Amino acid sequence: MTASSALAPDAVGLGLRRALLGPLRAATPGSFDFLEAAPENWIGVGGALGDAFAELASRHPIVCHGLSLSLGGPGPLDEAFLGKLRRFLDVHRVPIYSEHLSACSDEHGQLYDLMPLPFTDAAVKHVAARIRRTQDALGRRIAVENISYYATLQPAGMTEADFINAVLDRADCDLLLDVNNVVVNATNHGYDAHQFLRALPGRRIAYIHVAGHFDEADDLKIDTHGAAVSDPVWALLAEACHLFGPRPTLLERDFNLPPLEELLAELDIVRGHLHAARAGQRDVA
Repeated sequence: MTASSALAPDAVGLGLRRALLGPLRAATPGSFDFLEAAPENWIGVGGALGDAFAELASRHPIVCHGLSLSLGGPGPLDEAFLGKLRRFLDVHRVPIYSEHLSACSDEHGQLYDLMPLPFTDAAVKHVAARIRRTQDALGRRIAVENISYYATLQPAGMTEADFINAVLDRADCDLLLDVNNVVVNATNHGYDAHQFLRALPGRRIAYIHVAGHFDEADDLKIDTHGAAVSDPVWALLAEACHLFGPRPTLLERDFNLPPLEELLAELDIVRGHLHAARAGQRDVA
């Protein structure tokens, strides 16, 4: 099944952070095509902040990227939260909802971090069943994101790419492809980022993330979302666009926020890669 999206294939977006509310509301029309918000940060928010969010959502598509479902966790899914989430997504006409392919809780509650899953058949069955239940509860397909991780859980029965493919197939869901996470993981775990990219099912990619990271050492990168996008990430985005065609792409920046003009300059680089991919498709046709 092909990934679906109400966004144009060459749409470019920014992560919505509260510090950016004012600049984003005042931005020149056409500076960006969509915004991404963590619903946990906005559900139930009223007052001036809630009004500002509603005003932005009335003018720009808002995709939602969840933080707390713990799709791979051992505890039961939070059905009450899923009900609130569905209402939020419906009210704001959210075209895409995504979550992390990870666990962020145990039997006792939230861990406030994204924990990797073991690359095993048992983990595939567990997380796929929870994704299917989430899709039923929300009344929509969701996308899951390949996360950055710093240790692999044993036993490792398959590769990361095989694990992601198996989950997507068994859950019949979409993929949020984070090319920065691929660069980080390929460096830290010693695999080829480009080979990993070619192993992914392009038809399931709903949208793409690009972000910055910190180079701790030649063989260690830390996923921070607190720096400008690096050249290896730009190169991998270019390859993804070549392999899969243009897909809506979002620039993530969580802290060390520069002036909006600097973020928009990075967004222009994203736009250039997507337009080049679209032009290449026309040339082939």
